[in-house]
Amino acid sequence: MTWTSIFIAGLITYFTRMGMITLIDKDIFNENFRKILNYVPSVVFPSIIFPGVLLDDYGSLVIITDPKIYGALTAIIVGYFSRNVILTIASGLASYWFLIFVF
Repeated sequence: MTWTSIFIAGLITYFTRMGMITLIDKDIFNENFRKILNYVPSVVFPSIIFPGVLLDDYGSLVIITDPKIYGALTAIIVGYFSRNVILTIASGLASYWFLIFVF
C-alpha cells in the first residue's frame, strides 16, 4: 500500500509539473516577463543555501568559527574567479571537510 501511494503521488507530481511545461504556449509571455524569469534561479539559490550555512540545528546563528562559514567563503571566492559550478561546489566541500576532519 505504501509503494502504491508513493508511485501515485510521484505520477501526480510529474504530470502537474510536466503539464505546465508542455501545455503553456511560450509566446503567451512578453519579452520583459521572460527577462524577469531569467533571474528566478539566482534569487532562489541564496534563500536555500544561506540558512543551511548560517543557522545551526536549533535555528540560531552559528559562530564565526564554524567550518560551514569557511567552506562557504571558499566556495564564494572560487566561484567568483572561476565561474565554474562544479569547481565551486568541490572547493567548498573540500575546504569544509578539511576543516572538520583535520582540525
